Amino acid sequence: MYDRILLPTDGSDAATAATEHAIDLARAYDAPLYVLHVVDTRPYDAESITQSVIEPLEERGQRAVDEVVEAASAHGLDRTETAVVRGDPHETVLEYVDEHDIDLIVMATHGRSGVKRYLLGSVTEKIIRTAPVPVHVVRATETDLEDG
Repeated sequence: MYDRILLPTDGSDAATAATEHAIDLARAYDAPLYVLHVVDTRPYDAESITQSVIEPLEERGQRAVDEVVEAASAHGLDRTETAVVRGDPHETVLEYVDEHDIDLIVMATHGRSGVKRYLLGSVTEKIIRTAPVPVHVVRATETDLEDG
């Protein structure tokens, strides 16, 4: 049913909560797991962004995807592909879905509502509304957020 599964991660505790679900689904469907970190470049304009700003963000993203690969390997899933790219997170995830023929997205949400969600925005919500494929959403619990 699912041939290519994508786990977008920002390395947060909430994203880590979705990792186990993504690994289990990839194993159940004998599908490779694609792990994507998007360095959000929206706060910067093209002229002000420097390598000294971007490099640490990319390194953090690489650590986040590497942690997922390690967890997948520990659970017997060795078919993983990773990417750390720059862009607007929700647009970049959707482009990646299209480019890699992804047929399921697994991602986390903090479960914010009301004003907090409005003020902070929600990459997950935007992807749910616009993704051309199913989105499996894992709501991070307070325990998930405390354990990290």
